[in-house]
Amino acid sequence: MFKRATLVLSLLCAASLAQAQLPAPVAQLMQKSGIASGEVGLLVLRGDAAVLSHQAALPMQPASTIKLVTTLIGLERLGPTFRGRTELRTTGDVKDGVLRGSLYVKGGADADLAGEHLEAMLRALRYQGIERIEGDLVLDRSLFQPARPDVGLPPFDESPDAYYNVIPDALLLNKNMLQLDMRATGATLQLRMYPELERVSVTSAMTLVERDCAKWEDGWQLPETRRAPDGHIEVVLRGTFPKNCNRSYSVNVLDRDDYVGRFVRRAWTDLGGTLSGRTITGATPLDARVLAAHAARALPEVVRDINKTSDNTLARLLFLSLGSLQGDPVDGSLALPGGEVTTFARADGAVRDWLRAQRIDDTGFVIDNGSGLSRVERISAQQMGSLLQAGLRSPWAPEFQASLPIGAVDGTMRRRLAGTPAAGRARLKTGTLRNVTAVAGYVPDANGNLCVVVAMVNSERAGDGRGRAVLDALVDWVARSGTTQAAALP
Repeated sequence: MFKRATLVLSLLCAASLAQAQLPAPVAQLMQKSGIASGEVGLLVLRGDAAVLSHQAALPMQPASTIKLVTTLIGLERLGPTFRGRTELRTTGDVKDGVLRGSLYVKGGADADLAGEHLEAMLRALRYQGIERIEGDLVLDRSLFQPARPDVGLPPFDESPDAYYNVIPDALLLNKNMLQLDMRATGATLQLRMYPELERVSVTSAMTLVERDCAKWEDGWQLPETRRAPDGHIEVVLRGTFPKNCNRSYSVNVLDRDDYVGRFVRRAWTDLGGTLSGRTITGATPLDARVLAAHAARALPEVVRDINKTSDNTLARLLFLSLGSLQGDPVDGSLALPGGEVTTFARADGAVRDWLRAQRIDDTGFVIDNGSGLSRVERISAQQMGSLLQAGLRSPWAPEFQASLPIGAVDGTMRRRLAGTPAAGRARLKTGTLRNVTAVAGYVPDANGNLCVVVAMVNSERAGDGRGRAVLDALVDWVARSGTTQAAALP
């Protein structure tokens, strides 16, 4: 009994020491940058031992490090063979080259659906002898409830047209992006748009100015979308653009029903087909048969894209998939039984069920969309550290670790930690929002022991590289430390 009490007391003293002291390089940079100790949450684990713990139980804004929650639980619950699907279905009969019935484009959270894939699916219909469709074109996003999570919501920031702000749904083509090729001479601006869509054009109301081409975005303004009474849509570019400058830029400005519907109609026409009906939204009948399908890459490849480049849209799509799909070894995925509960609520429940199964306390944990593109998401360093420990035990640990950016090598870490012992060794997910910077992942110490590292800075002083410098100093300290050195802080 006495020995047990002594052990508990020793552990409490060690934890208190770790809490009270920060590594000197970290503390110095915090002081220099004006970042208060109460604005930082840190945790370094070697095995089950806390090497460093500072406000580790405090829920903080994680920014994109929350993607680690989404991707690990995605791998654990959906499995590595999971693939989202897109299908063309119908209940109609085909006779003499005519499909007498509607064509359903059924969305299934396909992370890779690009124009070329949908074109290939339509080409498969032509190979089946279909020339004319006498029915409606029905766009089916009913896998997610609500089908359009973005309706009525304000944009996250001042750039709603930006690629990183695209909100996914079950039928997301090209991530809803229009690629604009802009070529300016000294007097004229030529525009091209990809993909080409039925009755959609792009025009310029931009003013050509004398400016360095590298700074062309300084004059960029949110494009305007005009819909004519005859249904034609005009995308109008505004602002200024440098003379003698060539640039390509992708924007999210079209309603997604317009985007998918007009893409299908244009592609079908180019293939020599005709479609007589309307473009509407709706659910695919249960007895509709598959005419053509496309499946995304296997989940580990998608997870690698999510974490290496911090892809918000794919992360949000995976999070919603947790509330709507299950893995299937044949088809890649199958829809979960429906119900009255929203897809978000089911995804949130799936995440919390997994956390609790791992004996991770979810008190104070908030997940909004699974990408970090949110001001309400919260997680403590302790919760994130426990998740990363579970990641080491996971059967999909190799796939998970392979998805993380490597210091000074690739992804969002390619320009960080160069010339330090962590270069080429640390695998860390980054997170950045206004007043937020964070890292979380795995860092080998000087003896080759793999340490779990979580660090979050929530401070008005976190910007302009100040918060990043603090975090990089911590990672460098961990990589230089060994068993003896780390035990004796700082």
